[in-house]
Amino acid sequence: MTSQSSTVSAQTMTEPVPHDLAQELGVRVIAAARNALDVELTDPLIRPSAPGRGADYQCNVAMSLAKRLGKPPREVAQQLLDQLQVDDLTESPTIGGPGFINFTFRSDWLSDYTTRLADDERLGVPLTGEPRRVVLDLSGPNVAKEMHAGHLRSTIIGSALVRILRYVGHEVIPQNHLGDWGTPFGMLLEYTRELGWDPAAPEPVGQHSIADLNAFYQQARARFDGDPAFADRARQRVVALQGGDEESLSLWRALIAESERHFSHVYDLLGVELCPADSRGESFYNPMLSPLAAELEQRGIARISDGALCAFPQGFTGADDEPLPLMVRKSDGGYTYSTTDLATLRFSITDLKANHLIYVVGGEQRLHFTMIFAVARDAGWLPDAVMAEHVSFGMLLGEDGKRLRTRSGESVKLVDLVTEAINRAAQVISERSDLSAVEQTEVARQVGTGAVKYADLASDRERDYTFSWSRMLAMEGNTSVYLQYANARIRSVLRRASEVGGAEVGDTEVGGAEVGTIHGAIILTDSAERSLALALARFAPTVTATADTLQPHRLCVQLYDIAAAFSRFYETCPILAADDAAMRGSRLRLAELTSRTLTQGLWLLGIQAPERL
Repeated sequence: MTSQSSTVSAQTMTEPVPHDLAQELGVRVIAAARNALDVELTDPLIRPSAPGRGADYQCNVAMSLAKRLGKPPREVAQQLLDQLQVDDLTESPTIGGPGFINFTFRSDWLSDYTTRLADDERLGVPLTGEPRRVVLDLSGPNVAKEMHAGHLRSTIIGSALVRILRYVGHEVIPQNHLGDWGTPFGMLLEYTRELGWDPAAPEPVGQHSIADLNAFYQQARARFDGDPAFADRARQRVVALQGGDEESLSLWRALIAESERHFSHVYDLLGVELCPADSRGESFYNPMLSPLAAELEQRGIARISDGALCAFPQGFTGADDEPLPLMVRKSDGGYTYSTTDLATLRFSITDLKANHLIYVVGGEQRLHFTMIFAVARDAGWLPDAVMAEHVSFGMLLGEDGKRLRTRSGESVKLVDLVTEAINRAAQVISERSDLSAVEQTEVARQVGTGAVKYADLASDRERDYTFSWSRMLAMEGNTSVYLQYANARIRSVLRRASEVGGAEVGDTEVGGAEVGTIHGAIILTDSAERSLALALARFAPTVTATADTLQPHRLCVQLYDIAAAFSRFYETCPILAADDAAMRGSRLRLAELTSRTLTQGLWLLGIQAPERL
C-alpha cells in the first residue's frame, strides 16, 4: 500500500472524523426509536436525499415502523422527532411526504467537518477493526497462449480489489493461477520436439515469441484431433512430463519462462501489479492431487461412479433430479480442474493461513465454485471461520452484443486491445494538449489504460458489459477521462494560485501522485460548495462499502458524483477571483481536497491521475 503523509491537526488526532454521516445520524435515530417507541432498529434507513428535496439526508424508517406498530407513518415520524437529539449536527428535522424525516446539516458543523476531512490523511476512511488474511485468485492466463480479452475482467477487477482491501487494512495475497499442466502440454511438447527444438540448448524457446507459441499450440491441437498416432505420443509425453522426464521438463520450463515474459509485459502495459512471485501454476498442486483424492474416497465423501471418482455434495441435482457429481478423478486416472481447485483451496488455508478466499472468475463458473466450497466444507478443509467467495462477473461483449472478438472471429489479444486504447488516447490528447511529445506519450498511457479499466469497473460486475471505444474515451459522462480531466483542472487552478501567491502549495503523496496541501478553514456559504462537501463526505463510506461488497462500481459512481459536483462548484463559485482572501483560501482548500479524493479514489481502482491533460 502506498504510503501517505500530511499535516494532521491536533483535533483530528484526538477526535477521529466520522467516516459516515448517515451512520452518525443513524445512531441518533436508533436511540430515538428506543426511547419513543421501545423498539430496536438494525437499519434506520437513512439515505442521501434526492436532488431537489431540500435536505441532505432522509430517514425512511417511519413507514416500516408504522406497519409494525399499526400507526400512521407521520405519527410515528413525529414521535421519533420528539426524541431525536441532533441539534449539534443539523437544523431542526422536518417531516415530508408520507413520513420521511429530512435532515439538513448545520452550515457551521458541515464546514468544520469538511475542514477536519481535509486534515485527515485517509480522507475519513477508517481501517477495519477485523483485518483478514485474504487470498485473492485473479487473472489466470494459460502458459504458451497469448492473453486475450477474456482475461481482462478478472485481471482488472481482481487487481482493484487487491488495492481496496489493502487500503482498508486487510492483508492480501494475490494468486495468479496459471494453466501450465495436463494434456495441452503433452500436445505442445510433442509438437515442438517434432519441430526439432533441443531442450538441452540454452533457452530453446528464446528465439520464439509468445505469438509463435500460440500458433504452435493451435497447430498441435489440429494434429492431436486429426492424427491418432500423434495423439498417442502426446499422451505419452504427458505421462513423461508428470513422471519427471528431464527432457520434457526442460522444454516445459522454457515455455513457462517465455510465457511469464509475455504476462509481465501485458501487466506492465496495463498498470497491474502482478509479478511472477504471485503466480502458482496447476503444476504446483499436482503432487497434492492423488493424496487428496484418496482422502476423499477413504472418508466416503467421494465414491466411484461409472469408473470415475466423484463427490456428490448435498443440494446439487441435475435436470433429472439425480445427484450432481463433482469429478475428482477421471476413469482413466487423470485429475480434473475440480481436483486442482480443491487442492488450491486447501493450500490457501493450511499453508498461506488465509481466513478469507476470493476467486475473481467469470459467472459461468458459479455452480463449479459453489460445489467446490460445499465439498471442501464436507471434508473439513473449509471451516466455518473461513469465508470463501466467488466474485463473479459477466461477459465482455462487442458492440454487436456478442462476445468480443476480432472481425475474423478470433479472440482479441489483450496486448492489442490495450495498445489500441493508448493509441486512441494519444490521438485525443494531441488534438487538445500543449504537452511535450514525451509528456503526451506518458499521459496517453495513463488515459488509455485508465479508460479500459474504468469502463470495466464502472459496470456492475455481475452483468455483461459492452466494450465501446467512443464511450470509454468520452470527455463527458461517467468515464475515467472525465474524472482525470476534472482533477487536471483542479491541479491547474492550484498551480495558478501558487504562481500568483494566492496559496502556499506544498507536496504530499496520495495514491502515488504528488498533490498540494493547503491549510486553513473551509467555509461553506454557497449551495454548490455544500453539495461538493457532501459528495466528498460520502467517499469514505463508499470505500468501506466497496471493500465489504467487493463491488468496485460503487466507488466509480461516487467518484463521478464528486467530479460532477466539482464541475458545478467550479462554474458557479469563483476561486482565484473570490471576493476576499478568506473565501479564496477556503475554496482553494475545498478544490485541493477534491483533487486528493479523486486521486486517491482513482488509485484504488488502479488508475493514475495526470497533473496535466
